[in-house]
Amino acid sequence: MIVHFEPASEEGIATVVRAMAAERASLTVIGGGTRSGLGNPVRADRVLSTRRLSGIVSYNPAEMTVSALAGTPLAEVEAALAENRQMLSFEPMDHRPIFATTGEPTIGGVFAANVSGPRRLIAGAARDSLLGVRFVNGRGDAIKAGGRVMKNVTGLDLVKLLAGSHGTLGILTEVTFRVLPKPPACETVVVSGLNDAEAAAVMAEAMAQTVEVSGAAHLAESVRGRFIAGGLPDGAATVLRLEGLQASVSIRAEKLSKALEKFGPVSRLDAEQTAALWLEIRDVKPYADGTDRPLWRVSVAPSAGHQLVAALRLQTGVDAFYDWQGGLVWLRMEADPEAALVRRYIKALGGAHASLVRAADGFRATIPSFEPQPAPVALLSERVREKFDPQRIFNPGRMQAVS
Repeated sequence: MIVHFEPASEEGIATVVRAMAAERASLTVIGGGTRSGLGNPVRADRVLSTRRLSGIVSYNPAEMTVSALAGTPLAEVEAALAENRQMLSFEPMDHRPIFATTGEPTIGGVFAANVSGPRRLIAGAARDSLLGVRFVNGRGDAIKAGGRVMKNVTGLDLVKLLAGSHGTLGILTEVTFRVLPKPPACETVVVSGLNDAEAAAVMAEAMAQTVEVSGAAHLAESVRGRFIAGGLPDGAATVLRLEGLQASVSIRAEKLSKALEKFGPVSRLDAEQTAALWLEIRDVKPYADGTDRPLWRVSVAPSAGHQLVAALRLQTGVDAFYDWQGGLVWLRMEADPEAALVRRYIKALGGAHASLVRAADGFRATIPSFEPQPAPVALLSERVREKFDPQRIFNPGRMQAVS
């Protein structure tokens, strides 16, 4: 039986890490365990969860900054923000639907995996909101980096480094981040019937308009009916979100609708439909189907996403939809992940980043989940990890498969 540790303090975590270092044992590091499918399978001797390290340390709505212990449920943070009409600007995805996991996502897990959603298009990734961290390194030392306000840039590079490291450099114990006011109104403009290439052009046109689009996605006909209970108009849906004051949203939506009428039928979704739609886009609802069919998350130039999908469709069975103005492509393969094919076409299109988010265990054991790094970058990554975790205690294999 694998031993599970659940320390309730930073010092408790440090004590466990020092003991593991002395034993030369390794740790699977988790928060709520809802994103455990991300990355390569971890092979470790023990499990450490931060979920008992929980609570909001400080929250100043006027300064729009929050400090919270890493194991604090994300729902608790979002509830506190909602009371003050504020939000996490980067709109973190909930991975439970696609992984069929249970439990509660934690705020530390959000930043450890650098989780973002549709608003990343204008608000940046999770790491762009992260101001400071406390963490325990592989020697069992507690370290603080960054500060509570954006002007304090001490250790900012270190903060960015921890975000997206998937628990391989250190165990986050506290995070400090900025938040933004929640827009009081929202609306979605829908252009119907476009193919993927046409949709890419329309999204580019919409982003060039002075209407402040906060979300741009294309939902092909194969997935369109799976959103908002089939409530979208017939035909593939190119959807563009507008947020802000109600009067401003109405004026901007009218302006955008008129500008896009030449491309196809245009309709609009109200605030309730808009909220539901973008939540489902965020959480990749069409592919949260209870299966382990391979799912890729591909970050590519917005103009190249539809080219990638078109090339793959000539070779294999694949379904897809697009977020981030076409710069984020969700690919669901029918059978085999086709990793060599996917990555070969990505390279031919000028490069991108493809992550195998979900696959059967047999595939996960043999296919690198993250885009293989060029040799110089891989060497640099290893040197960085050597400084943070010299004995490779944390999540061995998560970022790079172990032999």
